[in-house]
Amino acid sequence: MAENETLPRRRRLLILAICCMSLLIVSLDVTALNVALPDLGRELDADVSGLQWTMDVYTVVLASFLLLSGSMADRLGRRLVFRIGLVVFTAGSLLCALAPGLEWLIVFRGMQAVGGSMLNPVAMSIITNTFTDRRELARAIGAWGGVVGISMAIGPIVGGALVHSFGWRAIFWLNLPIGLAALVLTTLFVPESRAPRPRRLDPVGQALVITLLGALTFGIIEGGKEGWSSPLLLAGVGVAALALVGLLRYEPRRREPLLELDFFRSVPFSGAFAIAIASFAALAGFLFLNTLYLQDQRGLSPWEAGLYLLPMAATTLVFSPLSGQLLGLVGERVPLVVAGIAITFSGAWLSGVGNATPLWVLFTGYVVFGIGFGLVNAPITHTAVTGMPKTQAGVAAGVASTGRQVGSALGIAVVGTALAAGSRTAGWWIICGCGALVLLLGAATTGARARRTAERLGRRD
Repeated sequence: MAENETLPRRRRLLILAICCMSLLIVSLDVTALNVALPDLGRELDADVSGLQWTMDVYTVVLASFLLLSGSMADRLGRRLVFRIGLVVFTAGSLLCALAPGLEWLIVFRGMQAVGGSMLNPVAMSIITNTFTDRRELARAIGAWGGVVGISMAIGPIVGGALVHSFGWRAIFWLNLPIGLAALVLTTLFVPESRAPRPRRLDPVGQALVITLLGALTFGIIEGGKEGWSSPLLLAGVGVAALALVGLLRYEPRRREPLLELDFFRSVPFSGAFAIAIASFAALAGFLFLNTLYLQDQRGLSPWEAGLYLLPMAATTLVFSPLSGQLLGLVGERVPLVVAGIAITFSGAWLSGVGNATPLWVLFTGYVVFGIGFGLVNAPITHTAVTGMPKTQAGVAAGVASTGRQVGSALGIAVVGTALAAGSRTAGWWIICGCGALVLLLGAATTGARARRTAERLGRRD
């Protein structure tokens, strides 16, 4: 937008910092809460399925409304929607801290997610319209990806310390000062921007997206209790498949659909979307498995479990901004291929962990996984937002963020179901498979031929 092109560099950096605050509270909430799962389960009498829903209701609702939030931001104003998201997310965090039982906590986590859906894709849209130079945008996206590393680095430590000292509810209290500070700073310093031509609402498409993600997650979590061939699981997958068919048939007929299927004609964009699902499924499964393994099997406290996860988180912190630098030098392929190799190796390496596994074996797997996840996030975002028109930056960022959240939901659902069935090793091999998918897609969708395809489709700026 024209009003953002003239902003001085210091103002642009301040806007980037404000947007990163929103990513911090959303990501920190997930990583810190993972460490709290065993304590939360004991206090609220929750089994593995209940713990899965505590995490997955957030990601499912978030994924369901990301596209709507992105398009509404382009229509009504990005700063306006961003501020509303901060208010809803902060209020949801307050209610989670006060939740009297598991069912209420799940409901309030859903409220949190509605607010969160207005933060990350909208913030990325603000960043895209603030940084107009390609190299500067790549560095900004690298910093954005680095915040994921920061949240992972401090999340387990902060979460473990809070749970050890005050209980799991303190994790939600932590969101309040950060959310309120981001709200004030947004009001003072972030300029308003919107797409020149507003998009129409698509209630049918929105309902189909919610049905697709909700039915699939419900089927895996609840049906998985009875085995992979249970009627409940098959019914959930069947309903999800019908919703997907409905989306594929209905959305192309709309002039302004909720889900821009034309985006997926771009090979790099489709690859980035699939890589987002695979990599975040690996991350969610990794955190879920390790949290329960370290506390339930090795007998560590939440604080100690957080310290054990620090090698992985700190490595992610180092390699996330490095990935942004690599983008400007060599493009997306190198960091994505290396990320796929690292995640695959880590899953295979950790597949045999047990009570007596030496620490050097455990930490080696953690460090390698941190390298992989640190490298993967920035290329996903960069490919998604720079391969689409700026006027649809909110929708494009929403689609990319949806892939992340779908992956997180599926990772917890599938790995958690394998764990509930008594097969921790199967969970690690699922993570290994996700890494292999990142490797193959990263090599196949970021080459010169894929770029020429995207250019022919007119999606390059």
